[in-house]
Amino acid sequence: MLEKIVVLTGAGVSAESGIKTFRDAGGLWEGHDVMEIASPAGWKNNQKKVLEFYNQRRRQLLTVRPNASHFALAELEKEFQVEIITQNIDDLHERAGSTKVTHLHGELLKARSTFNENLVLDWKQDINIGDFCEFNYQLRPHVVWFGEAVPMFEKAMEIVSEAEMLIIIGTSMQVYPAAGLLDFAPNGIPIYFIDPKPNISEKGNLQIIAKKASLGVPELVKNLLNPS
Repeated sequence: MLEKIVVLTGAGVSAESGIKTFRDAGGLWEGHDVMEIASPAGWKNNQKKVLEFYNQRRRQLLTVRPNASHFALAELEKEFQVEIITQNIDDLHERAGSTKVTHLHGELLKARSTFNENLVLDWKQDINIGDFCEFNYQLRPHVVWFGEAVPMFEKAMEIVSEAEMLIIIGTSMQVYPAAGLLDFAPNGIPIYFIDPKPNISEKGNLQIIAKKASLGVPELVKNLLNPS
């Protein structure tokens, strides 16, 4: 009997709530060069610019709501052990009611010390120059930038290795290290790939639902909770 479902989510899940996807084809994030606002070098060059960029994202996050895909995944917990591994830095999964969410790339509603990366604070307001941790070091967004390690990756590997079913939603699974998580899934488990423009084709244990998250996820969840 199926018990543990692991879900991998990307930007496509949050896009329908009004959150802009991470970057377009030109390597820009809302008009910014990603290396200027999402790298250690960018932080070193202009802390104020980086902080303001994430302050705008944080303000926007507080104005949007989870969509049907978030709520459907939370519904799955009624019958199954569900672990979500997300590349998204928003809290929409949690707000919809999911209780086990691992954020690969950090969390927008948290800040962390530039002195001790393990000193992480809940933070819903702007982070400004002069906002210090208890050791008098500047706070920064609790987000994994380009060139930084992904501290939650090992935990995510363990979660995927115990999956009895894998559901991939709104992510191309082309960007590493996240794409490497598929290598840790047990052989032969059912895999569902939900994306309106799938970049892979069905084979064996891999089934594609070529729909946007708000349609495809509720459809799959309904079938899993009420198998015919």
